[in-house]
Amino acid sequence: MPDAPSGPRPFARHGRLPRRRGWSTLVGVVASAVAVVLVSGTSVAAIAGAQLASAPTSVQLSTDDQSTAKTADITAIKGGANILLIGSDTRVGQFDSDEDVEGARNDVTMLIHVSQDHQQLTAVSFPRDLMVPIPACSNPETGTSYPAATSAQFNTALGNGGVSCVVDTVENLTGLSIPYAGLITFDGVIEMSNALGGVDVCVAKPIDDTYTGLHLSAGSHALQGSDALAFLRSRHGVGDGSDLARISSQQVFLSSLLRKVTADGTLSNPVTLYKLAGAALHNVVLSDGLNRAQTLVGLAGMLRGMSTANMLFVQYPVVDDPADSARVIVDQTTAHALNVALQTDEKTTLGDSSTGRASEDQSAAAGDPSAAPSAPAAAPTTSAPFAATGTGTGSDAGAAGTPTALPSTITGQSAAEQTCSVGN
Repeated sequence: MPDAPSGPRPFARHGRLPRRRGWSTLVGVVASAVAVVLVSGTSVAAIAGAQLASAPTSVQLSTDDQSTAKTADITAIKGGANILLIGSDTRVGQFDSDEDVEGARNDVTMLIHVSQDHQQLTAVSFPRDLMVPIPACSNPETGTSYPAATSAQFNTALGNGGVSCVVDTVENLTGLSIPYAGLITFDGVIEMSNALGGVDVCVAKPIDDTYTGLHLSAGSHALQGSDALAFLRSRHGVGDGSDLARISSQQVFLSSLLRKVTADGTLSNPVTLYKLAGAALHNVVLSDGLNRAQTLVGLAGMLRGMSTANMLFVQYPVVDDPADSARVIVDQTTAHALNVALQTDEKTTLGDSSTGRASEDQSAAAGDPSAAPSAPAAAPTTSAPFAATGTGTGSDAGAAGTPTALPSTITGQSAAEQTCSVGN
């Protein structure tokens, strides 16, 4: 890895380690959960059962997590349900790699928290270059044991001990119990986007990324197949070229996808629904507790009718690592506020938070006619009892359903917000 530049710069360009493609289809799992919410329970059960019958084998989590997943009803877990989505694939020979690295790494990790009353979903993205404590783990494939580390790069947890090690690392970091997890491969994002006929993405400033081959002019683009994959993978072409910028750009895509799936009747076609479910389930290895039709049906029921305004995407709070400009460390004060909100299952809003390093509100790009979408975006659903736009904090939070505002330094957006990705 090249030495960090000696001069000052506004942002550290995190994410210099080579990337792999597998993380991209975390979109498939998030979307597939929402993809089944608008159909009857009977249809969901039939589709889930058929897909799981031919899906890959499951993986085991720690004893405590396994016990919770097998004995608890996902729809009635006290404090809400937590699911960890992990994206990984081989690094060797990837065309956007700076070097070849053997072994699997969790380059994208997203924690999904669904509130106990099923009225809010919070998706927390963890930067791959985050330096964190990693517990002692044993690799389930090789049997190699790895001692606990007080500070190690977050995306090494998967190689150390598989899915269970990543789950244990996030549990230690957040104080949450996470009984469900999924390990995703990259093909699903192509299948998902094709099944939907494309996902409309707004670009505020042209994206030119020679690493992924993505070249998008300012304006609205319906992305599917390899273009959708390239958009989700692009780091060099968005924001400041960092992994943190890529997270916010991914949120633009995810939010648009969720608006399309939940608002425009996409799932009225049973063939489309089956394709969506298959694209996700055939490209993910689920933990034992999640690899059950009953659990997936319950998850679908939890999300049925949820407002896109109450589906929040946030980046786990970090600051630059003073010991290494290419790494980040936990922003302890802000992370504590987010952890407590998740632990206590609070209703939350992003308040006046920014959208991140590589995205902006669509209204901010409205001054440039080329950045305006060519067709009206789907309107968000409004069936949930509250929309996450309140500013209540402290003791008044929860009064009359008023959500608690998270610290303004936490970046992200709701799925209802129409945003644009910004090229560099």
